[in-house]
Amino acid sequence: MPENRFNLIDEPWIPVVDVGRVSLQQLFSQPHYRALGGNPVQKIALTKLLLAIAQSACTPADDREWTDLQPAGMAEKCLEYLNQWYDRFFLFGEKPFLQMPAIKAAAIQPFGALLPEVSTGNTTVLTQGQIERPMTDADKALLVVQLMGFGLGGKKTDNAVVLTTGYQGKANDKGKPSTGKPGPSIGFRGFLHNFLQGNTLWETMWLNMLAEDQISRLKIYPQGLGKAPWEQMPVGEDCPRARDLTSSLIGRLVPLARFCLLAEEGVHYSEGIGHPSYKEGVVDPSVSVDFSGKDPKAIWVDPEKRPWRVLTALLSFLSQNSGNKFDCQQLRLCLVRAMRCVDVIGIWSGGLRVSSNAGEQYVAGSDDFVESVVQLHSAIVGKLWFANLQLEMDELEKLSKMVYGATFAYFKSQNMESKGQAAQAGNLFWQLCERRFQELVLACDSSEQAHAMRPGFARFVNKAYDTYCPRDTARQLDAWARNCPNLGKYLQHLNKEEAA
Repeated sequence: MPENRFNLIDEPWIPVVDVGRVSLQQLFSQPHYRALGGNPVQKIALTKLLLAIAQSACTPADDREWTDLQPAGMAEKCLEYLNQWYDRFFLFGEKPFLQMPAIKAAAIQPFGALLPEVSTGNTTVLTQGQIERPMTDADKALLVVQLMGFGLGGKKTDNAVVLTTGYQGKANDKGKPSTGKPGPSIGFRGFLHNFLQGNTLWETMWLNMLAEDQISRLKIYPQGLGKAPWEQMPVGEDCPRARDLTSSLIGRLVPLARFCLLAEEGVHYSEGIGHPSYKEGVVDPSVSVDFSGKDPKAIWVDPEKRPWRVLTALLSFLSQNSGNKFDCQQLRLCLVRAMRCVDVIGIWSGGLRVSSNAGEQYVAGSDDFVESVVQLHSAIVGKLWFANLQLEMDELEKLSKMVYGATFAYFKSQNMESKGQAAQAGNLFWQLCERRFQELVLACDSSEQAHAMRPGFARFVNKAYDTYCPRDTARQLDAWARNCPNLGKYLQHLNKEEAA
């Protein structure tokens, strides 16, 4: 019988900011831990796991019970729950955590081959962070949790091994083993995930918990909350337990989309439970999708468009007149409730952009991790605040197009390559705007305060244009003057206010 060792409740394996690795016991015993560490994908996977533990331990019936619970009450219930299920959190042993001993017949993949940021095989190594390194047991625990929802699609999964007799989900049209499908938490290009963020890790978990009445209203989880997979693991890809997991909230938080078994040299690795996709109307609560059209549209990670730039789309539920149909259930169900209890709330957004070719997913070119946090003050957030923010963001979009168009025309008038320079100028404008975006969010409490910030953003337009459009020669000066951005319309409100 395999030896039970490395229990995730006792052993440090979860990265925490300013602290290092901690155990589940420590995490729910120390109220001062600020936030999770690691890359954005690890943060998302761990947040979903911790939420699954919290929801299993103490899902409140409604908002009143949630308010009474408080972060400390949640942490206490989680510790009791972990003690009850202590024997199910061993990383190695008879019942290894979130692993399938029956998948041992599947081929072994090296650990590094399953990490998108690590270069393996003949992939070029560009930075030291892409080098594969030996993995500790703590690293392996984090990898297993990450693979449950964020396994990349492709040929790395050994789909020749099928545990449910007659299951065809791992075969192609010709009856041969198919390439693995992307994990439900990453999708085709990399979903942008969004959570509320509190002042402490406990508060963050509490803020993102869903109540029973909220879960029942979602309709996309017929089984409701569901049972955590470690309490009862499935025996195959399409067994009754697997089907329950595809239709419950906890089954979506910890989706078991990969069947894994840790070995000394790597991971026995195969596709696991097939979850419905956003095109079938089912998503992670933290993903934002527009279901109003013929084809659903998701908000994907875009390294060239930082997450704060889609804040108005994420918060469109604050206004019925926003014209935006994107819906992030995590934010819609939790933010308004949280504003009644917490003065300052963070909106954390992040993920990983991936590329795909012939069914193989990988990280290449401009693909990268992204994340950002925007702080909201509960006292000012409302319809007026949102309307002002939406107006100012629309104006910034117009300024970005103005920078692009002016730079494009500058180079075109001199018969020079223009698209690349114009795109770089536009990117610089947004980088400069990011420095003052948090200030803009707080200023949108009144239109006068928001308008007062416009001269600063106007200077960013000129800075971006001047950086990429030199005026050292007479020809350059002529092109610069003829195409210089006209900011009169953008600043007209400010001029009227000054005249009054």
